Amino acid sequence: MTDPVEKPDAADLLEWHRTFAPLAFNEAWALLDIADPTREQEEEMLAATFAQRYHWYEVGTPRHQAISDWQISRVAAVLGYADLALRFGERSLAVCIDNGLDPFVTGFAHEAIARAAADVDDIDMFTEHLEAAKEKLLEIEDPGDRDLLEADLTEMSER
Repeated sequence: MTDPVEKPDAADLLEWHRTFAPLAFNEAWALLDIADPTREQEEEMLAATFAQRYHWYEVGTPRHQAISDWQISRVAAVLGYADLALRFGERSLAVCIDNGLDPFVTGFAHEAIARAAADVDDIDMFTEHLEAAKEKLLEIEDPGDRDLLEADLTEMSER
Protein backbone atom coordinates (compact mmCIF):
# COMPACT_ATOMS: atom_id res chain seq x y z
CA MET A 1 0.00 0.00 0.00
CA THR A 2 1.20 3.48 -0.82
CA ASP A 3 1.67 5.92 2.00
CA PRO A 4 -0.64 8.93 1.84
CA VAL A 5 0.76 12.35 1.06
CA GLU A 6 1.46 14.04 4.35
CA LYS A 7 -0.34 17.35 4.69
CA PRO A 8 -1.15 18.17 1.06
CA ASP A 9 -1.75 21.85 0.50
CA ALA A 10 -5.01 23.29 -0.81
CA ALA A 11 -3.65 23.63 -4.34
CA ASP A 12 -2.72 19.95 -4.41
CA LEU A 13 -6.19 18.95 -3.25
CA LEU A 14 -7.87 21.11 -5.89
CA GLU A 15 -5.64 19.64 -8.59
CA TRP A 16 -6.46 16.11 -7.46
CA HIS A 17 -10.20 16.82 -7.42
CA ARG A 18 -9.99 18.35 -10.92
CA THR A 19 -8.06 15.30 -12.10
CA PHE A 20 -10.19 12.60 -10.52
CA ALA A 21 -13.66 14.07 -11.15
CA PRO A 22 -13.64 13.58 -14.95
CA LEU A 23 -11.67 10.34 -14.70
CA ALA A 24 -14.25 8.79 -12.39
CA PHE A 25 -17.13 10.19 -14.47
CA ASN A 26 -15.69 8.69 -17.65
CA GLU A 27 -15.02 5.36 -15.94
CA ALA A 28 -18.63 5.15 -14.77
CA TRP A 29 -19.80 6.09 -18.27
CA ALA A 30 -17.62 3.40 -19.89
CA LEU A 31 -19.07 0.82 -17.52
CA LEU A 32 -22.61 2.02 -18.32
CA ASP A 33 -21.90 1.21 -21.96
CA ILE A 34 -21.26 -2.47 -21.19
CA ALA A 35 -24.30 -4.45 -22.33
CA ASP A 36 -24.14 -7.17 -19.68
CA PRO A 37 -21.78 -6.08 -16.90
CA THR A 38 -20.45 -8.52 -14.35
CA ARG A 39 -21.23 -8.06 -10.68
CA GLU A 40 -17.72 -6.64 -10.19
CA GLN A 41 -18.26 -4.15 -13.04
CA GLU A 42 -21.57 -3.10 -11.50
CA GLU A 43 -19.84 -2.48 -8.18
CA GLU A 44 -17.06 -0.55 -9.90
CA MET A 45 -19.68 1.51 -11.76
CA LEU A 46 -21.41 2.42 -8.51
CA ALA A 47 -18.11 3.30 -6.82
CA ALA A 48 -16.94 5.39 -9.79
CA THR A 49 -20.15 7.38 -10.02
CA PHE A 50 -20.07 8.27 -6.33
CA ALA A 51 -16.37 9.14 -6.62
CA GLN A 52 -17.02 11.54 -9.50
CA ARG A 53 -19.78 13.23 -7.51
CA TYR A 54 -17.54 13.67 -4.49
CA HIS A 55 -14.84 15.32 -6.59
CA TRP A 56 -17.23 17.50 -8.64
CA TYR A 57 -18.87 18.77 -5.47
CA GLU A 58 -15.43 19.85 -4.27
CA VAL A 59 -14.36 21.76 -7.41
CA GLY A 60 -17.16 21.82 -9.96
CA THR A 61 -19.70 24.38 -10.97
CA PRO A 62 -23.39 23.82 -10.30
CA ARG A 63 -23.61 22.42 -13.85
CA HIS A 64 -20.96 19.81 -13.02
CA GLN A 65 -22.82 19.01 -9.82
CA ALA A 66 -26.17 18.57 -11.55
CA ILE A 67 -24.60 16.30 -14.16
CA SER A 68 -22.83 14.29 -11.48
CA ASP A 69 -26.13 13.75 -9.65
CA TRP A 70 -27.76 12.80 -12.96
CA GLN A 71 -25.07 10.16 -13.55
CA ILE A 72 -25.66 8.61 -10.13
CA SER A 73 -29.36 8.49 -10.96
CA ARG A 74 -28.67 6.76 -14.27
CA VAL A 75 -26.30 4.22 -12.72
CA ALA A 76 -28.76 3.52 -9.91
CA ALA A 77 -31.59 3.02 -12.42
CA VAL A 78 -29.48 0.65 -14.51
CA LEU A 79 -28.56 -1.34 -11.41
CA GLY A 80 -32.15 -1.51 -10.15
CA TYR A 81 -31.93 0.94 -7.23
CA ALA A 82 -35.06 2.94 -8.02
CA ASP A 83 -35.13 4.87 -4.73
CA LEU A 84 -31.53 5.95 -5.18
CA ALA A 85 -32.20 6.83 -8.82
CA LEU A 86 -35.14 9.03 -7.80
CA ARG A 87 -33.20 10.67 -4.97
CA PHE A 88 -30.35 11.76 -7.23
CA GLY A 89 -32.63 12.65 -10.14
CA GLU A 90 -34.48 14.99 -7.79
CA ARG A 91 -31.17 16.31 -6.48
CA SER A 92 -30.02 17.01 -10.04
CA LEU A 93 -33.23 18.88 -10.81
CA ALA A 94 -32.96 20.92 -7.60
CA VAL A 95 -29.43 22.01 -8.53
CA CYS A 96 -30.69 22.96 -12.01
CA ILE A 97 -33.59 25.00 -10.68
CA ASP A 98 -31.59 26.64 -7.87
CA ASN A 99 -28.93 27.76 -10.35
CA GLY A 100 -31.00 28.48 -13.46
CA LEU A 101 -29.11 25.89 -15.48
CA ASP A 102 -29.51 25.39 -19.20
CA PRO A 103 -32.29 23.31 -20.78
CA PHE A 104 -29.94 20.46 -21.73
CA VAL A 105 -28.95 19.70 -18.14
CA THR A 106 -32.42 20.47 -16.79
CA GLY A 107 -34.02 18.24 -19.41
CA PHE A 108 -31.77 15.37 -18.39
CA ALA A 109 -32.64 15.95 -14.73
CA HIS A 110 -36.31 15.49 -15.66
CA GLU A 111 -35.33 12.43 -17.73
CA ALA A 112 -33.64 10.93 -14.65
CA ILE A 113 -36.76 11.37 -12.52
CA ALA A 114 -38.98 9.94 -15.27
CA ARG A 115 -36.66 6.92 -15.62
CA ALA A 116 -36.75 6.30 -11.86
CA ALA A 117 -40.53 6.68 -11.80
CA ALA A 118 -40.88 4.16 -14.63
CA ASP A 119 -38.92 1.63 -12.59
CA VAL A 120 -41.53 1.75 -9.82
CA ASP A 121 -44.53 2.14 -12.13
CA ASP A 122 -45.38 5.66 -10.92
CA ILE A 123 -47.22 6.66 -14.09
CA ASP A 124 -48.11 10.16 -12.93
CA MET A 125 -44.53 11.07 -11.99
CA PHE A 126 -43.21 9.42 -15.14
CA THR A 127 -45.60 11.39 -17.35
CA GLU A 128 -45.00 14.69 -15.56
CA HIS A 129 -41.23 14.53 -15.91
CA LEU A 130 -41.20 13.01 -19.37
CA GLU A 131 -43.33 15.92 -20.57
CA ALA A 132 -41.14 18.44 -18.72
CA ALA A 133 -38.06 16.92 -20.39
CA LYS A 134 -39.77 17.18 -23.78
CA GLU A 135 -40.48 20.86 -23.13
CA LYS A 136 -36.80 21.45 -22.31
CA LEU A 137 -35.86 19.54 -25.46
CA LEU A 138 -37.52 22.27 -27.53
CA GLU A 139 -35.31 24.89 -25.85
CA ILE A 140 -31.98 23.19 -26.59
CA GLU A 141 -30.18 25.04 -29.38
CA ASP A 142 -27.29 22.67 -30.06
CA PRO A 143 -28.47 19.89 -32.41
CA GLY A 144 -26.05 17.34 -30.95
CA ASP A 145 -27.25 18.00 -27.41
CA ARG A 146 -30.86 17.90 -28.56
CA ASP A 147 -30.26 14.54 -30.24
CA LEU A 148 -28.77 13.06 -27.04
CA LEU A 149 -31.77 13.97 -24.91
CA GLU A 150 -34.24 13.06 -27.62
CA ALA A 151 -32.73 9.58 -27.97
CA ASP A 152 -33.12 8.90 -24.24
CA LEU A 153 -36.67 10.23 -24.20
CA THR A 154 -37.61 8.13 -27.21
CA GLU A 155 -36.11 5.03 -25.61
CA MET A 156 -38.08 5.66 -22.42
CA SER A 157 -41.32 6.34 -24.28
CA GLU A 158 -41.02 2.96 -26.00
CA ARG A 159 -40.74 1.04 -22.71
